[in-house]
Amino acid sequence: MFGKILIANRGEIACRIARTAQRMGIATLMVYSDADAEALHVRGAPQAIRLGESAAAASYLDIPKIIAAALAGGAQAIHPGYGFLSENADFAQACSAAGLVFIGPSVNAIRVMGSKSAAKALMESHAVPLVPGYYGEDQDPALLEAVAVNMGFPVLIKASAGGGGRGMRVVRSAAEFAAALASAQREAQSAFADARVLLEKYIERPRHIEVQIFGDQHGNLVHLYERDCSLQRRHQKVIEEAPALHLTPAQRDTLYTAAIAAGRAVNYVGAGTVEFVVAPDGEIYFIEMNTRLQVEHPVTEAITGLDLVEWQLRVAAGETLPLEQSAIVQRGHAIEVRVYAEDPAQDFRPSVGRVAHAKFPLPSANIRVDTGIATGDSISPWYDAMVAKLIVHADNRHNALQVMAHALRETELAGVNSNLVYLRRIIEHPDYAAGGFTTHFAEEQKANLLPTPGTPPHRVLLLAVAAVMLTRTRELGAAPWARADAFRLNHTRRETLSFRHGEVTLDLPLEHHRSGPSVRLPDGRLVPLQATHAPDGTLMLRTGEQQIQARVVQRGELLEIFDEGERWVLGIIDPLQQTNEEEVATGSLLAPMPGAITALLVAVGDVVERGQALLVLEAMKIEHTITAPFAGTVSELYFLKGQQVMQEGTELVRLAPLEPAAP
Repeated sequence: MFGKILIANRGEIACRIARTAQRMGIATLMVYSDADAEALHVRGAPQAIRLGESAAAASYLDIPKIIAAALAGGAQAIHPGYGFLSENADFAQACSAAGLVFIGPSVNAIRVMGSKSAAKALMESHAVPLVPGYYGEDQDPALLEAVAVNMGFPVLIKASAGGGGRGMRVVRSAAEFAAALASAQREAQSAFADARVLLEKYIERPRHIEVQIFGDQHGNLVHLYERDCSLQRRHQKVIEEAPALHLTPAQRDTLYTAAIAAGRAVNYVGAGTVEFVVAPDGEIYFIEMNTRLQVEHPVTEAITGLDLVEWQLRVAAGETLPLEQSAIVQRGHAIEVRVYAEDPAQDFRPSVGRVAHAKFPLPSANIRVDTGIATGDSISPWYDAMVAKLIVHADNRHNALQVMAHALRETELAGVNSNLVYLRRIIEHPDYAAGGFTTHFAEEQKANLLPTPGTPPHRVLLLAVAAVMLTRTRELGAAPWARADAFRLNHTRRETLSFRHGEVTLDLPLEHHRSGPSVRLPDGRLVPLQATHAPDGTLMLRTGEQQIQARVVQRGELLEIFDEGERWVLGIIDPLQQTNEEEVATGSLLAPMPGAITALLVAVGDVVERGQALLVLEAMKIEHTITAPFAGTVSELYFLKGQQVMQEGTELVRLAPLEPAAP
């Protein structure tokens, strides 16, 4: 067994691999970029080596730097995690050439399965069922469009070297094809340095099922059952569970047989995932094979009781598989959700910044937390926005859903936006609980899943007032001459606390009596308040006979209140602060977040219509199209294609409004 391994990754997967390695007595060596110098995976490492600047190309994707770090740090092997270089055949080959063990499959397996076109051809020769499509090398746009028209819409464009939904577009008409192809190729080139695509007949309303396989260097190959990954958004998995729902014994047999055949076709070694779609008519089609550990591997670990990273390490060291197929059994039901720093209310825009507060449920026999962040860490614009995974396991799916809903209510993230409430709404949705969902569920139920603006409930308003009062007491003390809260000698003091929630201003009259303060709620009730902070930092509020306990995080004039699984953000309005009227928009367009300009769709002097696409900004693996808010003339373009926008709010384009037509 290895004495030391280098983990060529970051965040939660780096931390997760390290846990298993340390349990096995294997020393770990971490690497990091400038953006991750203070990250959790670095802080907890006995040894870490800087790779370079924040951009992945200058750090986590720089093969010579990673090889040099492994050799300098005395590692015998490299675990690539997932993403970055995990499915890069050149990296695996470079490891071997340097005398390092690549903890993953062979170079040939990665290369063949890394090309979706080559993989489809190989699978066809091994009787693995395929979706009808085009997998050729000729990438002429006119040819591809002709093939799509002949195939019949809808058609799916997929990056040949891709995965994770990158470079994937659904096209429903010939009129959409050219723009969708250009966008897919652009994203594929950016993500995989390979713009080639393939075309497939798009299967409407499928289910996405994948089978975990594992092979060793001695010819043994097993499956570890299946996972249901149908809950997706923009072709990216959001929630996974195991086992899959509503599969017949015959369908499972087809899945397992095809997955093993796919592995045998490339003499597969290590952990791999064979992915399929199940059409509404029950037909099963191979779509791709991922030659690495998957983000969703914990649900397989939960139902089998196995540690897949331990298996990876043992297989890479030359050992045989720990178990034969007949000894691998599954028990109960497991669900995983991916927690992202993003804003569902703003089309899931990634949220960057400092995490002012992070709280996760306590790990137990039923709840597991994989994360790479803690309070005080920063969410960087340079990498994927996933910050944690919550995994639950129970004896059946109904109980697993109940445990997951509890785990989500117990999770708190302040300082950045997150998809926690969105995830909980999915878990608690009756149609999801019934199990009849497909890959279209998130889009079809979008209106029911997204946070809806509304007035905070009264208990949240009371918590906000209590938080302000506690802050005053802490900062100003109890002396009346040190206070600024309408103190009056021998009289009832009255004041109004004002908060902003979205575009709404909430005024709450406050009365200070000898017995303590009372708040006049919008319904007219006068509610007495007594508040303290508990040892764990939560706010303890007593309102007459009722006691409320919740987390309130204050950042300057901003309150983030976590109550009953919801997050409310309220701004404290200072009545003494002078406010100016908002400036009228002059046509400037600002970056919603840091990122790279991947396409300029207009030039200075162009006349554009309202809603017309102007440029494309890529951040956190997602393309964001900047559109014109009104008809006008492009007067300035502040960035060139390929340039990096370093700060949110940076001006990208300036439009001059069109002059009104003369009467």
